[in-house]
Amino acid sequence: MNTAFSRRFCVAPMLDCTDRHARHLMRLISRHAWLYTEMVTTGALLRGQPERHLAHSVIQHPVALQLGGSDPAALARCARLGEDWGFDEINLNVGCPSDRVQGGRFGACLMAEPALVADCVAAMQAVVRIPVTVKTRLGIDDLDHDEHLHRFIGTVAASGCRTFVLHARKAWLQGLSPHENRTVPPLQYARVHGVKAAMPHLEIILNGGLTDLDAALAAGAGLDGVMLGRAVYDSPWLLAEVDTRFYGDDRTVVDRVAVIEAYGAYARAELAAGTPLNALTRPLLGMFNGLPGARAFRRHLSEQVCRPGAGWSVVAQALDPWRAAPLSA
Repeated sequence: MNTAFSRRFCVAPMLDCTDRHARHLMRLISRHAWLYTEMVTTGALLRGQPERHLAHSVIQHPVALQLGGSDPAALARCARLGEDWGFDEINLNVGCPSDRVQGGRFGACLMAEPALVADCVAAMQAVVRIPVTVKTRLGIDDLDHDEHLHRFIGTVAASGCRTFVLHARKAWLQGLSPHENRTVPPLQYARVHGVKAAMPHLEIILNGGLTDLDAALAAGAGLDGVMLGRAVYDSPWLLAEVDTRFYGDDRTVVDRVAVIEAYGAYARAELAAGTPLNALTRPLLGMFNGLPGARAFRRHLSEQVCRPGAGWSVVAQALDPWRAAPLSA
């Protein structure tokens, strides 16, 4: 692992969003943002085709593999796979509240079993040299108070974990959908700061409700980093100022058209290998969000990619109006 990497700014793991194509695009915009895969369950890796979930382009580093599971032995095997495939971090999901995840006894329901989470982390750390981290909530159901949160983090930290990503909401395991669990429980940033104050030796990353860089810098002041999710996926160009504002890298960011054309070289190779065109264009849909003509760009891609014989020329055509009036960062 490159020790120069920093989690000052992270892009959250998001199911059906942060796939390898989206991550490739994000890396073309930001050199430094810490990227995460979608959550991958231990069963999917151990009983399926690991390369389907673990393959990624070499430019994506730093990039973390997020795992879902609760069996220490299975997680250890998957962590080893992740390291073998070149990931820079293994992250354990202790935050997802969906019914399907609970049925597999992983995700947010594990907040009720801190000793088990500690065992899982210890098992993974025993077989890899890269960091093993945890992404969690502030609490679940009635286990929603600082005493339990601090005990949970302290127990897991005692197993050797030094980095915690805290989604600053509790999770209701019954009665709310996963979407509602991202929006309905109130945000409590002060409790995240309380964890940092109580355990300053730990790396604490704030997640939840952050929609722009100004808000992220303000909410994350005094912490070790911030994590944004939907805001980045919906408008990837938000990443264009991350390197300057979070990492002090003042190298000029190229314009949107140049980024998409660079992504095109990757996309053409993926198309030749059999990747569907719509999987490659989906991360591009928000590239011009907030600018006149963004809707026409999205509509053109959405309407044209499914036509028989469609190829990368669909994207080239959608870019024609933007080439006529190049846009900078």
